[in-house]
Amino acid sequence: MRRPAPPGVQESPFLFRRMVEDDLDRVMEIELQAFSHPWSAELFRRELTHPWSTVLLATEPRPAPEGRREQLLGFVIYWLVHDELHVLNVAVAGEERRRGVARALLEEMSARGRLAGAVLATLEVRRSNRPAIALYESLGYRRVGLRPNYYVDEGEDAIVMNADL
Repeated sequence: MRRPAPPGVQESPFLFRRMVEDDLDRVMEIELQAFSHPWSAELFRRELTHPWSTVLLATEPRPAPEGRREQLLGFVIYWLVHDELHVLNVAVAGEERRRGVARALLEEMSARGRLAGAVLATLEVRRSNRPAIALYESLGYRRVGLRPNYYVDEGEDAIVMNADL
């Protein structure tokens, strides 16, 4: 769904919709490209069943494989719990990066969260993921804590970030 941008904010060229089971193959392609320790297809399926969870897709109306009329560019997974959004996962297809897809997804997530009554968004990000940290900071997220050894496989710390909505 395309929503008019608030005053002073550029309108997104992307379309947004919730993930359905038929999107799983493409979502898994993007997940496998993006992460060395990707989520399983079963975890994505489980997120589709929780009423508090949203897997939001960014798409573009252009021909795509399997005869689809849209190209799936990326996704954000978030939970709405009371008045807070918790971002679990953000990923963009390798060939679609540096086009503002992640920014647009996070802005759309925030707009939907505000409409649902959320006043705060929170996330964890790898301490070494400087591009993601820079993106989050440009969107108003601030560092509020550290989770030592959060990413168990590498023993990497997570920076906890919050943004007022």
